[in-house]
Amino acid sequence: MENTPVKQQNTIKSFFEQESVKNRFQEMLGKKATPFLASIVQITANNSMLKNADPISIYNSALMAATLDLPINQNLGFAYIVPYGKAAQFQIGWKGMVQLAQRSGQYTAINVIEVYENQFESFNTLTEEMKADFSIPGEGKVVGYVAYFRLINGFEKTSFWTIDKVTKHGKKYSKSFNGSSSPWQSSFDEMAKKTVLKSTLSKWGILSIEMQTAVRVDQAVIKDDLGNEVEYIDHEEMKPDPKIERMKALIESATSTIELDGYSADVPAELQEEFQDKYMSLLDAK
Repeated sequence: MENTPVKQQNTIKSFFEQESVKNRFQEMLGKKATPFLASIVQITANNSMLKNADPISIYNSALMAATLDLPINQNLGFAYIVPYGKAAQFQIGWKGMVQLAQRSGQYTAINVIEVYENQFESFNTLTEEMKADFSIPGEGKVVGYVAYFRLINGFEKTSFWTIDKVTKHGKKYSKSFNGSSSPWQSSFDEMAKKTVLKSTLSKWGILSIEMQTAVRVDQAVIKDDLGNEVEYIDHEEMKPDPKIERMKALIESATSTIELDGYSADVPAELQEEFQDKYMSLLDAK
């Protein structure tokens, strides 16, 4: 039996060259393990802050990416390992969220895009009616971001966030928002699209176990190799309430209005909208 990874290594490269590390990824990824590990070493070598981060935090983030079967590749945009001080955070990209949603088999359509000023006319937050012309190329400033999905039962949802709403959210949930190394500064559009899509799916979508895990560990330092213990060091407010998370999972997994009726007395205020949406989607499916 191999020993667990040893933290004291001269470089990230030597850490990931340990037999115990290579064997762990081999078990999870098979033939994909070697190129996956090579990508981790390359990414850390090219990032001055990340190569000085705690190797264990990088290792646990890489394990989570492997668990979700999402490549760590800046060019692909499925998942990232992001430095924060001396630790590394796991961060999922909007393409990673789409990938996990597609795997669930519950979605017939899903997308998130920028909305340019020449395309946008109006958005009604009550009816979710959006007036915009996406048949023309976007020109001018980006005024917001729109996420859309349709489930196999016909339920659909459209969410539109203005630039101002996205920016306020980013500043609230990321203390490093204005930092030079923050992805909000280097890849604002990517972060904005992930934020809008993640919010839309977590509130109204059907989340597989993989997607629930991705939402929970996103933008967190993963403290153990199973991803059971996480720390949101960039913003502690992001830590979910276990009771709310359990009720949210019950609502999402409900298959009948009778089942939902049994939870109605215990639904907290912050989940009432999701509860009603789920209830209506089940009624419409009848």
